[in-house]
Amino acid sequence: MQKAVTLEEALELIKQLSLVDKVRLIEQVAPQIERELRIVQPKPRKSLRGLWRGSNITESDIAEVRQQMWGNFPREDV
Repeated sequence: MQKAVTLEEALELIKQLSLVDKVRLIEQVAPQIERELRIVQPKPRKSLRGLWRGSNITESDIAEVRQQMWGNFPREDV
């Protein structure tokens, strides 16, 4: 049974490679990473179109909330 290598251990081993071997390592690992990235697809985002459909918010509701929010603006103590 093989022991899993940690990132730190792998980096220490890579530091010991010659420049040519480091380039070869990148050449071999990069295509594998690209393949794995193609497989991992981001989850599609849910459309926000129609988010408020069916809600019963009226112009007067909006005006009332605006009045509450801006009622004491500007304050004297600021």
